[in-house]
Amino acid sequence: AHQQEDASASAAAVTSRRAVVGLFAGAAAVLANQAQPSLAAYGEAANVFGGRTGNTTGFTPYEGDGYSLLLPAKWNPSKEKDFPGTDLRYEDNFDAVNNLIVTINPTSKSKISDYGTQDAFLNEVSYLLGQSATAEGFESKSEGGFKANTIAAASVLDVSSRKDKAGKEYYTYEILTRTADGDEGGRHQLIAATVSNGQLYVIKIQAGDKRWFKGAKVECLGCWQSFTVA
Repeated sequence: AHQQEDASASAAAVTSRRAVVGLFAGAAAVLANQAQPSLAAYGEAANVFGGRTGNTTGFTPYEGDGYSLLLPAKWNPSKEKDFPGTDLRYEDNFDAVNNLIVTINPTSKSKISDYGTQDAFLNEVSYLLGQSATAEGFESKSEGGFKANTIAAASVLDVSSRKDKAGKEYYTYEILTRTADGDEGGRHQLIAATVSNGQLYVIKIQAGDKRWFKGAKVECLGCWQSFTVA
């Protein structure tokens, strides 16, 4: 009888220990789950200058030389220097037709409006749109054909301006450029420009027309609208 009692007590003790271990394991799992959002949030903040894991918004914050923007998370840095003053260039992992460029060049202007009207400024930076996309090649909100003797034509879909929280003005443009071969149905070009501390900052984001309507539009607009200069 004593042996049976001892065996029962021993079994009860084992059961009790298992219950305690199980309780701690459950508590640890709960604590681990509770910690995940904080760790993820820290990871996202720490990722500003690094990789893009942990960010589920589709964008990665980027701090450049006097400017900031949201980069499409699936785009990678590119070493190409398409234009003078290129400070940043990223392109789509899946199709390099989709890309963005930030240029910084010295200027004697103190604000973007010192360049004159938005049309005047666009003519000055028309080289950003490609070969022969000059002032004579622009068509304002037109679906028409090509001007004589031009390789590319540019239809200005929208011209606007915005101000950031500090009151700094930006000229903004949405343009569709087309080539004679009709490749991709054209290229959507988003441009934003402003002046700060004796420098002209310009961002140009490009996407093929077909890809624009297959999801690239969201990436391009998000990046374009986030561009802010200190």
